[in-house]
Amino acid sequence: MALHLVRHGPPLMDSDVPASQWHLDPARASVVRELRDCGLLPAQARWVSSDEPKARETAEILCGETPVEVREELREQYRPAGWIDAYAVRVHRSLTRPDEPPEDGWETADSTRARVVRAVQELVAETDGDLVLVGHGTAWTLTVSELTGAPVDLVAWERMLLPDHCVLDGEQVLHAWGDWQRS
Repeated sequence: MALHLVRHGPPLMDSDVPASQWHLDPARASVVRELRDCGLLPAQARWVSSDEPKARETAEILCGETPVEVREELREQYRPAGWIDAYAVRVHRSLTRPDEPPEDGWETADSTRARVVRAVQELVAETDGDLVLVGHGTAWTLTVSELTGAPVDLVAWERMLLPDHCVLDGEQVLHAWGDWQRS
């Protein structure tokens, strides 16, 4: 069984709206279709998405006719509206001080990790074949760290694409973020 983690495609960003409510940018959906067509996603798999619109919409493009389940627990680290400026600085702060919210109203990285990893472990335990999870960059960065036993990879987070894809087999990364564009 392979675990495929997919980061959503490019969203329509609006600083007046929490990112959890953003939709996929239809003008940039072609890059999601490029990921779908690259040959790394399994033909037969269980598909599960975060409940955020940009993740669900990405999953729908990627999986074709395969049904997509939705799990609220796979959502991104909660951030209220208005945080777009200095985003990378805030996420770095969150990932390096995981027990502290980087800004008022943000969920801590520890809370995000616990919620997301618990859901991923449950999904892996109840799935026999390949599993494709469509979600978010910070949540997946924390998940990969937890599942592999490695420190949080800030460089990988910085380089992560919209969309992006990573494959794990147990505790080993088989395909790193960005490999799909080099295949």
